[in-house]
Amino acid sequence: MFALLSSWAPTASAARIASLSIEDFLRRNERADRSGQPVPTMIAIDQAERLFQDSEIHISRRRRFLDELIEAMNRRPAARLLLCVRTDHLDDVLPIAKEVADDSCVSFPLEPFGQDTAIEAARGPIERFGRALPPEIASLLVDELRTVRTAQGTDRGRTALVEPVLLQVVCARLWRDLTDAPEVHSTRLHLDVNRALQHFTAQALANVAADQQLPPHELASWLRNTFISAASKGGGTAQEGSGRAFGLPAAVVQAVEDEHVIKARWRNGLRGYELQHPRLVQPVQQLEAAQWHSAELDGPSRLRAAEEALSRGRLTLARRHADEAASAASREDTRTRAQAESFLGTVAYEQGLLEEAARRYRSAAGIFETLGDTTAVGQLLAAVGRLKLVQGGQGAGVEELSAAANRVPNDLSVQTGLGQALWNAGRKEAALVVLGEVLRRDGDTPEALRVRGEIYADLGKAESALRDLDRVANRAVPSARAARALALATLSRTEAARKELGDLVTDTVESGPVLFRAARVQKLSGNRSAALQLATRALSAKRPPLPSHQRSAAVQLIEEL
Repeated sequence: MFALLSSWAPTASAARIASLSIEDFLRRNERADRSGQPVPTMIAIDQAERLFQDSEIHISRRRRFLDELIEAMNRRPAARLLLCVRTDHLDDVLPIAKEVADDSCVSFPLEPFGQDTAIEAARGPIERFGRALPPEIASLLVDELRTVRTAQGTDRGRTALVEPVLLQVVCARLWRDLTDAPEVHSTRLHLDVNRALQHFTAQALANVAADQQLPPHELASWLRNTFISAASKGGGTAQEGSGRAFGLPAAVVQAVEDEHVIKARWRNGLRGYELQHPRLVQPVQQLEAAQWHSAELDGPSRLRAAEEALSRGRLTLARRHADEAASAASREDTRTRAQAESFLGTVAYEQGLLEEAARRYRSAAGIFETLGDTTAVGQLLAAVGRLKLVQGGQGAGVEELSAAANRVPNDLSVQTGLGQALWNAGRKEAALVVLGEVLRRDGDTPEALRVRGEIYADLGKAESALRDLDRVANRAVPSARAARALALATLSRTEAARKELGDLVTDTVESGPVLFRAARVQKLSGNRSAALQLATRALSAKRPPLPSHQRSAAVQLIEEL
């Protein structure tokens, strides 16, 4: 969520948007015209297909994100959402788009270029830099990119359309060469285009090979054997099934797709792959071992590969890349080493290794300390504090979050975390003071409203709880829903409380606070057996466990039942 909101507001401070929901963000950035009517706000999500990647660890987060997005768009009618998605994932996105926009949902296919558009795209950029590409040369260039050739250069015909990514690759190479040569020569245009496409393909496969730890020549052989045959113009297709596509793991094939060497198409209910454009037939056929460039990635590149692996749910690969990022970073590149160590903490957290995660975060904080990056240090110490709370270490959590709050006193998300830690440690007055100060500085801080609302509900201050919780846009957070149900039950609004609780408490819920609030709702509603069962589960819950002062209350509730 933070990454998305940061992309929408790149100049905003991290502390300012860290705890915002999508609706909070849209509301804060909404503008009105002279008549007081909201001005439409355009927001965009590029590469939306990533929301539907097959990653078990991201399924629940994806659902929560999509629910929040849909709720925000429905509650902020002035917002206009643009989702950019690959064609093979269009069927995944359309149901979401229709939930957001209903009948006003419109799709716009971004087709490959026709000849005239491609010529304009080739000439325009270079002319803006004071150079000229004659129309006849631009036309020959576009024709060359439409021409399908065998390895020997035999012309096999022309396609009607030009693939934009290939036009960009070739033009970038040709314009770079213009620094040495004054003009593009029509006599060697075919060779120049082919050379550019060969370099592009070889580099793309080398990148994937380095990322996936595969010999690049194996990828080249797979590409030739799968997609090119003497009887076709490169129309070969690989279909994905059982996690593989013609002998390669699906993740490897998707990585080749991300490099724009191949593209996906749905056929017969299976995702099929084909060359990005038949013009790549000749360059792929002519790939030789001597062309491979060793993709020795530097530290930042390794770290980007690690982030990509994590986004796909490949935790082991993400860990390996991050380890290599730290090793590949130069002695002077302290920041990359710090970022890699912090990233390894995140991977450890995803793997359930909370002690390692805390150790990694603390180590990264120490490295950032040498750089004088107080903000990073504070945020990492806050992460350690939150981990301690999850593990039931209330005292340690308060200590870490207090240190973080001292480092970054203006980071309201860290201050809110401290308020949560103080409550977990049984220091309710101090918790409310800290949260009250956060809301005094910014009365719309969603996380502070949520935490304070939950505390009020636990303390039996139902009306105050509802005032805070009703101001939180994203009500899907389980702890907030349970707190709201408790506040309603406290006010004897038992039917509304049961509706709020809904299917929140399933057999898989492991949150002590959520289970204990649900137990109190059931008791107030007169369902003593359900209350007893839920309170018993709350005492044994571990993610997170009940704070000690609430454990005593849970034991007392059980005794009363």
